Amino acid sequence: MGVMRDVEIVWDDLLDAFENPDGELVYFLDRDTGEVFFVPVDYEDDAFWEEMEEDEERFLPIPGYDYDQERHLLNEFIKGISNTSLKDLLERAFIGKRPYGRMDEILSFYPEEMERLQALKEELTTERIKQWLEEHDIFPFHEP
Repeated sequence: MGVMRDVEIVWDDLLDAFENPDGELVYFLDRDTGEVFFVPVDYEDDAFWEEMEEDEERFLPIPGYDYDQERHLLNEFIKGISNTSLKDLLERAFIGKRPYGRMDEILSFYPEEMERLQALKEELTTERIKQWLEEHDIFPFHEP
């Protein structure tokens, strides 16, 4: 078990990292400073990657966006919609390969539902982050 550390992490930076769908970027958390930073996956600086590897206790790669969880969330969200025509529209959009963009367009006409989805997404991401931090014995000072 690692040393428990209290660090000040900017929560919004962590949220951005967890919600980042760009597979070309890799995010890290510096356990000593609480800083969240990212580099391109193909960043060509051997010294940088060596430092990340040698000090893996300090520099934690942040897990990327979780599409499976996202699909599960969207599915649950759709089940909870009472407006049947909206539900049908969303179910059809959901079947697509990348449902989220289409759903955003559809939901832009239903602000309450859009808000509910955003709240669900944030809740899910917050849970993922808290779990990840606990797994690494990190207890940030400021949790939302």
